[in-house]
Amino acid sequence: MQYRLDDILKRAADIVLAAVALALSVPFWLWAMMVIGLGDGWPFLYAQTRVGRQGRVFRIYKFRSMIKHAEKHTGPVFSPKNDRRVTPVGRIMRKTAIDEIPQLINIFKGDMSWVGPRPARPEEVAQYRREVPRYDLRHQVRPGLTGMAQVYGGDYSDIGRKLAYDLQYIRQRSLLLDLRLFVRSWLNTLLGGWERARAGAQSDFGSGPMSGG
Repeated sequence: MQYRLDDILKRAADIVLAAVALALSVPFWLWAMMVIGLGDGWPFLYAQTRVGRQGRVFRIYKFRSMIKHAEKHTGPVFSPKNDRRVTPVGRIMRKTAIDEIPQLINIFKGDMSWVGPRPARPEEVAQYRREVPRYDLRHQVRPGLTGMAQVYGGDYSDIGRKLAYDLQYIRQRSLLLDLRLFVRSWLNTLLGGWERARAGAQSDFGSGPMSGG
């Protein structure tokens, strides 16, 4: 019963905070439209397929941080450290997590929450389902803009370790825990800590997070 009440309050907070954040982020949208357009042209947004709650597939949005058609000849691959496909402006956006701002739309729509397990691409999910026991348990809740694995995981490349953090979050989830993770994430954003986390990611697909935009 407590989880259900928390989930209702969390969804209400997601909607209100996402609406406010979208309004406040308008200058970043205008900046991204201008600098990406001047850099190598539009589109300035990038959409990518992800797996969400109960395995539902949805489209996640980001400001484009890579060259256009970055995966045209390779298909879905991870982005290695110092990936040459990342544009100069894209490096700034990734370091500060500005590229993630369009996911406020996903939060408002209900695809995602502010806090929860990060959504993976279908290609990743297919592999991890075969290799990692209980992997699908992370799909019990809405995926998040940030999560326990990202905040506390350090080198969260080890999928087993990342899953352990995700399942710990699901067991312990509460509004207070969400607030703590949210604040820690903002500190990472202000201090530029996300790029260091991304650079440390490794996987059987390659090194770094799944690329594409």
